[in-house]
Amino acid sequence: MSGHSKWATTKHKKAALDAKRGKLFAKLIKNVEVAARTGGGDPEGNPTLFDAIQKAKKNSVPLDNIERARKRGGGEEAGGADWQTIMYEGYGSNGVAVLIECLTDNRNRAAGEVRTAMTRNGGSMADPGSVSYMFNRKGVVVMPKGDLSEDDVLMAVLDAGAEEVNDLGDSYEIVSEATDLVAVRTALQEAGYDYESADASFLPSVTVALEADGARKVFKLIDALEDCDDVQNVYANFDVSDEVMAEVD
Repeated sequence: MSGHSKWATTKHKKAALDAKRGKLFAKLIKNVEVAARTGGGDPEGNPTLFDAIQKAKKNSVPLDNIERARKRGGGEEAGGADWQTIMYEGYGSNGVAVLIECLTDNRNRAAGEVRTAMTRNGGSMADPGSVSYMFNRKGVVVMPKGDLSEDDVLMAVLDAGAEEVNDLGDSYEIVSEATDLVAVRTALQEAGYDYESADASFLPSVTVALEADGARKVFKLIDALEDCDDVQNVYANFDVSDEVMAEVD
């Protein structure tokens, strides 16, 4: 998992700086709208919306855009789209399992985009259920390290249901059951610790170790998938060592 997490962390840092920022903004705003529609427009009573807003703010999405998305989703303003969540499954290079989470108002467009990105980048689509069993739904909180030790963080979140704390270099990743995500995030807040994001995520139960060539191919595939407007998240079960990561960089 460490390689996968570090790669994701590196990508998030780059995403904040590169030309895809507009795409990232669009995805984060979509998250806010859907969270408000699903659980109501009040962040205090809707933890998913609270976290979607927090993540958008941390990624410098303008507050006006966040607020409009919240109102659209909550029904306070007209114009919200009928977003549907669809999961696609497939394989990348070296038999790496790929889970693709889409949020779309057009199923046919989403399916076409995903299929094209897969076939052009050495991937192949798989039947529903053939890949998803290799992943577990988990709560993942990412927080800046600051001057906190792993033990400091663990002590704050252990009673809230945290299962592990992973060192990602500049930040910590706290993993829990998805149902304990809000409790873990709340425990951090009560301890006075800042956090960057709190998401229900899919983590692999088995991983495929990759060398540099395989890693490059898988990263290229995931980049292409994440470039699709309808794709919100891509999960894959690869593991990359620090040495291979440095070689790929």
